[in-house]
Amino acid sequence: MAGEKPTPIFRSETDLARLPASDRIRYRLVGAECRYHANDNIAEFIEAGELDELRAEVEVQMQGVLRALVIDTESDHNTNDTAKRVAKMFLTEVFNGRYTAPPSVTEFPNISRLNELMIVGPVKVRSACSHHLCPILGKVWIGLLPNEHSNLIGLSKYVRICDWIMSRPQIQEEAVTMLANELQDRVKPDGLAIVMEADHFCMHWRGVKDDQAMMTNSVMRGAFLKDANLRREFLSLLAKKV
Repeated sequence: MAGEKPTPIFRSETDLARLPASDRIRYRLVGAECRYHANDNIAEFIEAGELDELRAEVEVQMQGVLRALVIDTESDHNTNDTAKRVAKMFLTEVFNGRYTAPPSVTEFPNISRLNELMIVGPVKVRSACSHHLCPILGKVWIGLLPNEHSNLIGLSKYVRICDWIMSRPQIQEEAVTMLANELQDRVKPDGLAIVMEADHFCMHWRGVKDDQAMMTNSVMRGAFLKDANLRREFLSLLAKKV
């Protein structure tokens, strides 16, 4: 992979087992020539028990960050366990979509041959800007035009898929595209539309510190891209919901 150091050669599994969990996981990723950017899911390269090891590693590194920030975590009762809390938050909550397998989703055949516009949303989502790791909080609307071969899924499953995709460091434009790809593969509709509107806290906390600006972007696939009337109907129904 470009920019990646050559994969080290280990004589045995014992040598590999001596490495920290992060190095073992990275070794597998590089060996498989698999990308591991901030918004990539790497769950298939993590073995049983390694997520706990990874959390312990992050805790140690976060403690180093606090020390570099000249914060006395020993006598400051407010930050005694901050490193541990942040490590747990990163691995099991806000970046959880990187480290866990896709949610199990029961799919049903379209027996009734539904082929009318369906809209799901707003679905509340949270993510993080990969530039500053600041929160991104927003809403997602999903438009679907199923066909007789589409797989129908329950409303709560859309929420789970959204959460799995969004719980990673990323930029909003890529997040919406990834969500569209996932839903296209699962549902296989004739048309798919996604609109996301979100607050970016990298604008609120730093830089210009603008607390009003929001970002809205969309992805249109299939019938929504080709049929202006369908696209107009979807957007007009969204306007009534906002």
